[in-house]
Amino acid sequence: MTGPEIRCSMVSVVVLRGAGDATRVLLLQRAGKYLHGVWSYVAGHIEAGETAAQAARRELAEETGLAPHAFYATSFCEQFYDAGNDCIMIVPAFVARVAGDCAVRLNREHGALRWLTLDAAMRELPFGSQRELFAYVQREFIDRPPSEFLRIDT
Repeated sequence: MTGPEIRCSMVSVVVLRGAGDATRVLLLQRAGKYLHGVWSYVAGHIEAGETAAQAARRELAEETGLAPHAFYATSFCEQFYDAGNDCIMIVPAFVARVAGDCAVRLNREHGALRWLTLDAAMRELPFGSQRELFAYVQREFIDRPPSEFLRIDT
C-alpha cells in the first residue's frame, strides 16, 4: 500500500522588525495567478544544489531586497496536502530580523506590503499552518529571546 509522496521543496521566511510589543511582521500580497490577492509571507522553492537555508536567504533577497541582521532556522515546519501534486509538503520555516528602518523592494510576485502585529497578521493568513507558524514565532522569537543554537551566521 502506498500513499502520497512526502516532499520538501519549499521554504518560508517570517520577517520581523522591532522588539517586544513593537514587533511587526512583514506580509506580502500575491500579485501572480497563484493565490492572487492573498496576503502571505516570503516563500519559495529550493533550487538544485541549494540548502533550505540558502533558498530562504535567496527568496528573501529576491522578493523583498532585504538582508537580515539576524537569521534563524526554526524547529517548525509547515505541512499540508498538495492535492494538485498528490503529495504532502513539508516546508521548513526561517525567521529573519531586519532593521526597523529597512526599505522593502517588492518583485513582480507581490503587489503590496504591510507591517502588522502578529495578531493582526494572523487574521489575514488564509491557511491554518500559516497561523500555527505565526503563533510559534510569537512564542519563540518575540515573547522570549530565540535560542542562539537556531541562529545561522549572516
